[in-house]
Amino acid sequence: MMKGSPQGEPIRVETLTGHALARSIDALAALRISVFRAFPYLYYGDAAYERAYLNAYIASRDAVVIGAFDGDTLVGAATAAPMEDHAQAFAAPFDARGHDLTDILYCGESVLLPAYRGKGLGHAFFDGREAHARALGRRHVAFCAVIRAEDHPARPMDYAPLDPFWRKRGYAPLQGMTTDFAWKDIGDAHETPKPMQFWMKAV
Repeated sequence: MMKGSPQGEPIRVETLTGHALARSIDALAALRISVFRAFPYLYYGDAAYERAYLNAYIASRDAVVIGAFDGDTLVGAATAAPMEDHAQAFAAPFDARGHDLTDILYCGESVLLPAYRGKGLGHAFFDGREAHARALGRRHVAFCAVIRAEDHPARPMDYAPLDPFWRKRGYAPLQGMTTDFAWKDIGDAHETPKPMQFWMKAV
């Protein structure tokens, strides 16, 4: 348990796999749509897209969701699965550079409602996924983050990138390792590819 709900109630952090993971998918989809609307992702959420995207976690035997619950409500979550179970856009850059995909646990997303931030849940999410990587015998944990222009018109004046937090956790950007992944931004009519920077650490 962790303290931190707006009402002062403890937040429960659980590791979800198998059937428990499958039961959380609808709540995770809603959470992704809500959180990723903000900069830097600006994601125009689509329920059908979410179902197709998140089904990959249900299909992956070794996928995990670290969920944060306020009572029975999912208020935050972080996902991970073996790299070889992810979309080719994520695996291909590693494969091209000779990385053994079976050595890597790939972190898909970490989403948390604003009212619950700054309470240590980000560390809990990484702790849980890194522990899962070690349990699977994976030697590295990787993720990627969208690259947005410094002068992007939707960038809030008080926006603070998460780079310092990731570096504190021991992650570093992989030089020259990027990919493109497409989604529809808020206000756009169509999906457009976005550049994504990979980060990784040994566990």
